[in-house]
Amino acid sequence: METQAPVETQSLSVSALLEEVRRTLDGAFRRVVVTGEISGFRQHGSGHCYFVLKDADAQIRTVIWRSTARRLSLAPRDGMQVEARGRIEVYPPRGEMQLVVDALRLDGDGAAQAALEALKRKLHKEGLFSRASKKPLPARPARVGIITSGSGAALHDITSILARRYAVAQVVVRGVPVQGVEAPGEISQAISEFNRVPAGHPARVDVLIVGRGGGSAEDLWAFNEEIVARAIHGSSIPIVSAVGHETDVTIADFVADARAATPSMAAELVVPDATELRQAFSYMTQRLTENVFARLNHLRQRVDY
Repeated sequence: METQAPVETQSLSVSALLEEVRRTLDGAFRRVVVTGEISGFRQHGSGHCYFVLKDADAQIRTVIWRSTARRLSLAPRDGMQVEARGRIEVYPPRGEMQLVVDALRLDGDGAAQAALEALKRKLHKEGLFSRASKKPLPARPARVGIITSGSGAALHDITSILARRYAVAQVVVRGVPVQGVEAPGEISQAISEFNRVPAGHPARVDVLIVGRGGGSAEDLWAFNEEIVARAIHGSSIPIVSAVGHETDVTIADFVADARAATPSMAAELVVPDATELRQAFSYMTQRLTENVFARLNHLRQRVDY
């Protein structure tokens, strides 16, 4: 019986080996859905996001490129249980396998709701929901600040109603992303910027509207973030929260000085109706005129007497 000579294995460079692995993974795992917990989340200055997706027994390095991060509905954070959709690839410089995410959503309403309720309890215990901390809204604001998407329907609705009801008020708009990775930080930063204008300065706004139009629970999630809640609570300018539709309630609504069911209702809440003011002024003018003439008639009678 003849023995076969061992087959020589072709020698490969490291780059060539990793390229073969990349091709194999790309063919077998072009589209995967992975559930796990986010850990070690960080957003690089470039806008790319990096974290580990893990379960009880294993973990995988994960990346969300900037172009994807900007359009995500969900703002990832450590401890969040998510369902990540994407592809598996090899990163040659480190010889590591990673998951490249192109869509992200909460994994299970139960886990998301539990995390939300835990944050509510924490903030409530610290007094962020207390009525005692609520600031009154000005009766006739000279300047109204708006923090929302610069291209959303909510901004159009708010500005249209402000112009119709109380055109004398100046409107200052700070456009921000209202969903995705960058949204919580941008919203809180915008609140801080308005508050940095000194009290009494001509550029200081008298009231702020913070919010967005309707969407899914994931679309509105930025307004459930702790960083946004603390920025609202720390504002010395009264804030009206206007997030989503009437049935949508976020942590921002609990912390704000007032809550409007919709962005349109927020505009109606922060300014008076000029038509009603004119009617009231006309009525008071008429009453004052009547009182003056009645007084004059009374004095004439006394003089005649």
